[in-house]
Amino acid sequence: MADWEVFEKEAGELAAVVKARFQAAETHVLATLRKDGSPRVSGTEVDFQGPHLTFGSMLNAVKARDLQRDGRCAIHAHPGSPLDGGDAKVAGVAIEMTDPAEKDAYRTGKEPPGDFHAFRLDLREAVVTTVEGDELVVRLWRPGQGVTTFRRK
Repeated sequence: MADWEVFEKEAGELAAVVKARFQAAETHVLATLRKDGSPRVSGTEVDFQGPHLTFGSMLNAVKARDLQRDGRCAIHAHPGSPLDGGDAKVAGVAIEMTDPAEKDAYRTGKEPPGDFHAFRLDLREAVVTTVEGDELVVRLWRPGQGVTTFRRK
């Protein structure tokens, strides 16, 4: 399992850029898989708590049911200019926090009244795409593999 702390240890500079992009806006786009395997996109908020990237959902929302059935997901930070910090995405497997103490520690005051779902992301990859001069630059991190950079004109 690769949590945010692992990402920071293995690729601190890239992790800082990704985190800054997520913190630059309140809402982001979460992609999940429907029961039939087709994609679903939903809005979400993320938080960085301890070693984890976390996010929540209203109780029994379709995105939460998607993640309970198949935790594979991706979160795209609210898009900004590729010239201003780039475009950031993370992907992995959502792990639902069901332990009452862990879930209570997740509370940030933004949750809906009553019960809710809380997830932490087991990171499988993080990507930042920027424009540098006349090139599109893609920086990709995967656990244990470091950062790979691709350049396209």
